[in-house]
Amino acid sequence: MSSTMGAEPVNGDGFGVGWYGERDTPGVFRSIEPAWNDRNLRDLSAHVRSPRVFAHIRAAIGSPVQQTNCHPFRRGRWLWMHNGFVDGFHAMKRDLAMALDPDLFADLEGTTDSEMLFFLALTHGLNDDAPAAVARTVGLVEESARHHGIAFPMQGTIATTDGETTWAFRYSSEGRSRSLFHSTDVSTLRKQYPDMPELHLLSDDARLVVSEPLRDLRGAWQEVPEASYVAIRGGEETIRPFKPLVPAGTA
Repeated sequence: MSSTMGAEPVNGDGFGVGWYGERDTPGVFRSIEPAWNDRNLRDLSAHVRSPRVFAHIRAAIGSPVQQTNCHPFRRGRWLWMHNGFVDGFHAMKRDLAMALDPDLFADLEGTTDSEMLFFLALTHGLNDDAPAAVARTVGLVEESARHHGIAFPMQGTIATTDGETTWAFRYSSEGRSRSLFHSTDVSTLRKQYPDMPELHLLSDDARLVVSEPLRDLRGAWQEVPEASYVAIRGGEETIRPFKPLVPAGTA
């Protein structure tokens, strides 16, 4: 897919979709094919109905193009996606892996920094407090990077959900993060664009969180500020500041 605000203009190194249905855990479909070239995706998207969907189109940065490296990652009811990279990941990989909960380590399937971040967040209490778990995860990465002489290790946006609430974080160690936007209230958009039928197919509590705006609709997209996160539940969104936390015993 073509990106106008991302680091790579074309993202063709695989894709993935995660959705919630009747089961306790979400469904996931991932492929190493370019998203625009996958007939299974077209058929699947025409039939699946879900109150919450995650979608990711990948541009690989060094790690292999393989299915286990495609987002979203899943464990239990959780889904996780990451747009960006951990600078110096190769040097820090052992330190970060040793910080994982031993019960989680065996389920680490791929080779990406993104999946490692997910398992670190699970280790640091994602089930109990998602913003705090992500803050501790990023804090751990930055602390490890400091020992390795890496100035700006963390870059990107992170999205995660348990099927009830979606959290999307925008942060980089350098203070120049990947872009992140959330949609404006649907009822407001219907008033602005009364002749757009797509908007009438959406419920009033529908929300989108995207790396960059979809279509050129004035007023449709609000940028998530640098070093902040948006939490969306039941059609209500809250934006709060985000600051990394160094986990106890790692400084």
